[in-house]
Amino acid sequence: MEVPGRGPPGEAPWKKLSKEELENQYSPSRWVIRQGAEETLRTYSHIGDEATKKAQATRRSLLHVPYGDGEGEKLDIYFPREVSAASRFCLFFHGGYWQSGSKDTSAFMVNPLTAQGVAVVVMAYDLAPKGTLDQMVDQVTRSIAFVQKQYPCNEGLYLCGHSAGAHLASMMFLTNWTKHGVTPNLKGFFLVSGIYDLEPIVYTTINAPLHMTLEDAQRNSPQLLLEAAVTRPSDPACHVLVTVGQHDSPEFHRQSREFYQTLRRGGWNASFEEIHDVDHFEIIWNLTQKDFVLTQMILRTILHEH
Repeated sequence: MEVPGRGPPGEAPWKKLSKEELENQYSPSRWVIRQGAEETLRTYSHIGDEATKKAQATRRSLLHVPYGDGEGEKLDIYFPREVSAASRFCLFFHGGYWQSGSKDTSAFMVNPLTAQGVAVVVMAYDLAPKGTLDQMVDQVTRSIAFVQKQYPCNEGLYLCGHSAGAHLASMMFLTNWTKHGVTPNLKGFFLVSGIYDLEPIVYTTINAPLHMTLEDAQRNSPQLLLEAAVTRPSDPACHVLVTVGQHDSPEFHRQSREFYQTLRRGGWNASFEEIHDVDHFEIIWNLTQKDFVLTQMILRTILHEH
């Protein structure tokens, strides 16, 4: 599919890019600086795998808990040592452009957060081509409702997503929870190097297994949905942290900044941080470290240590 031609002066900047440059902008591994693309992806996978093995060996957990009837509708729950039904929970949604990645290699933040008394839930969802964007959004919605129902006395649910996972988490801003029979106690969002306007993806090779039409992309773009929204946040205190790595591509920077600005205009308690000297993958694998700046930001928000 060809990139739309140059249009009016106020059009989205990505529409002025060539097909090759658009592909480049939305290929995060092409922007890494310390290793080659393939080595970076191997390192990312290895660190995620090791972090998950360590979490399962050192933390009390409930693994492969079904939140629905589908084969892929499972989640893992990792508990702090002092387990309380009133715990704060951080729910993590992995990246992988909606077509790769796994909860089984995504327990990056488990050890640093559980050490501070925060339970961590790592979600699975059906990847493309089996899963569609609409199905993934529905699965994420139901997984959050499930955690709320299982732990109704929680002191707060905090959603954290990386890349495509940040997109899925941000689709929860305007969810109508009525049909799910519960209103989750959402207290914060941590959106890490995310994509919030899916339209550019339609014109890249990333879309091959997704089979997204333009209508699919628009229906599942939180940037567009929030721009059109007339409702205000139900909880003005709910904090949204939008972050991007210094070495993410310019398009990832633009998407994050514009989404942050849209959140602010919509009345959300949002902040924006460019995380120094990390790329698209380091920003998430460094969450294994308690002293990493983003780990500390997340903990301060959850623990209210301002």
